Amino acid sequence: MKYIETFREGMHTTDVYLCKNKQIALTKSGKEYGNLVLQDKTGTIDAKIWDLNSPGVGDFETMDYVHVEADVTLFQNSHQLNIRRIRRAQEGEYVESDYLPVSKKDIKKMYEELLGFIKSVKNPYLNRLLSLYFVDNEAFAKAFQFHSAAKTVHHGFVGGLLEHTLSVTKLCDYYASYYPQLNRDLLLTAAIFHDVGKLRELSTFPENDYTDDGQLLGHIIIGTEMVGITIRSIKGFPPNLAAELKHCILAHHGELEYGSPKKPALLEALALNFADNTDAKMETMIEALNAGGDNKGWLGFNRLLETNIRKTSE
Repeated sequence: MKYIETFREGMHTTDVYLCKNKQIALTKSGKEYGNLVLQDKTGTIDAKIWDLNSPGVGDFETMDYVHVEADVTLFQNSHQLNIRRIRRAQEGEYVESDYLPVSKKDIKKMYEELLGFIKSVKNPYLNRLLSLYFVDNEAFAKAFQFHSAAKTVHHGFVGGLLEHTLSVTKLCDYYASYYPQLNRDLLLTAAIFHDVGKLRELSTFPENDYTDDGQLLGHIIIGTEMVGITIRSIKGFPPNLAAELKHCILAHHGELEYGSPKKPALLEALALNFADNTDAKMETMIEALNAGGDNKGWLGFNRLLETNIRKTSE
């Protein structure tokens, strides 16, 4: 099949893709058109059906696999599909694994590396808390390795939650080696747990969309509750340590307007916020640059980074 990451302006594709989103919108003149997001394992692309009354436009819904005939165009420096024909795909026309975006890194090796950091946590209460999830709970471990870290912003692929968590943990480990004032055990535990609530905030693939709990509570509150419930099952867990760990999770977005119920009040919470923001922003820009393909010029204003971006000259 022709994967989305290989699309270039002027190409034509006749293939099956996952319809991640379908909306009916209006042109400036008031004419209805189809506004779609299509996905395969290499990424997503916006697609338009300008003539909804065309005999080539069949019935389909969001999360259907659809067979499309379309031309690749360029709009505001991003590739887009102009769909000529589209219909719901039949069984046998697609293999589901072709439509799940997956981390380019080895998931098994990443998880083993994360377990190595867990073993390095010396505090017996924090080590026990981590082990109850990541070592002793096989179902949790499997789900954590499969889940994404976001719907669209960054690490929105199978293994994304693990990849992001490991990156944040590595950054925090470096901070702890450079700033001796940091409590390494607390910081690493907070880093490993900081996005655990995304397991319930987002549904599994191929949907990878917000659940009711995700919409109503968000991963920060969900994750804090998950950790708090398990802490209460560990006899003798120090109350101050529990409060400090939960504070780090609650404050990891750094600012109230970014969804943090609290701003960082501990050095470890501040370090976690910096590590999380660094990895999220770096991955966001990397994904945006990759989406630009071979384009060496400016890629336009990126709303997530709030600036015009381009690749570094060779």
